Amino acid sequence: MIEENILTHFGNWWAVLVWIAIYGVFLLFVPFYKKSSVKPTGAYLAFVVAFAIEMFGIPFSMFALGGIFGIWLPEGILWGHTLGTYIGDLGTWIGVLVSLIGAALVLIGWKKIHTNYWIKETGEGELVTDGVYKYLRHPQYTGFFLITFGIMLGWATIPLIVLYVLLLVLYYRLAKKEEDDMVDEFGEEYEEYRKKTKMFIPYIV
Repeated sequence: MIEENILTHFGNWWAVLVWIAIYGVFLLFVPFYKKSSVKPTGAYLAFVVAFAIEMFGIPFSMFALGGIFGIWLPEGILWGHTLGTYIGDLGTWIGVLVSLIGAALVLIGWKKIHTNYWIKETGEGELVTDGVYKYLRHPQYTGFFLITFGIMLGWATIPLIVLYVLLLVLYYRLAKKEEDDMVDEFGEEYEEYRKKTKMFIPYIV
């Protein structure tokens, strides 16, 4: 049986709503007015909802694993605090730090493109290649990757692992589509920028 003090962690539906709001707010800082961005946005939101429900509402992964194997896996194995069993509260703080770095990339990236490129009044703007964009072509998407990876470092479950892979694929495809649009808009200028600046990880990918 699961200890009663562990069970009290769940059923806090007010916390589910709060955490969905906290992590969902970052979607306001990316342009999702194009049809091609609907699926990646939906994948991120689904990830956040799944995380909040499994962490504070109902631990579906734990019950599913218990039903299949007839045993309860230890906390941290596809449910509960992922690294807590091994390094204690430090595991949670590592996850928080990774997510905060991701959040910073989303906000910094938004500020640059909102100021220099994403000009709603005219629909036009200059190509942004300085600041964080000097090192990454898609810092905001890297930010989402880090936010969600940080969440999994703190509380990895079956739905989150599946959704994380889906999120990576969809945002990669969206990034490629946006780059095609950039080539159409800026031509050789963007091609030169793309040759010398990595997509998601500085100096690597």
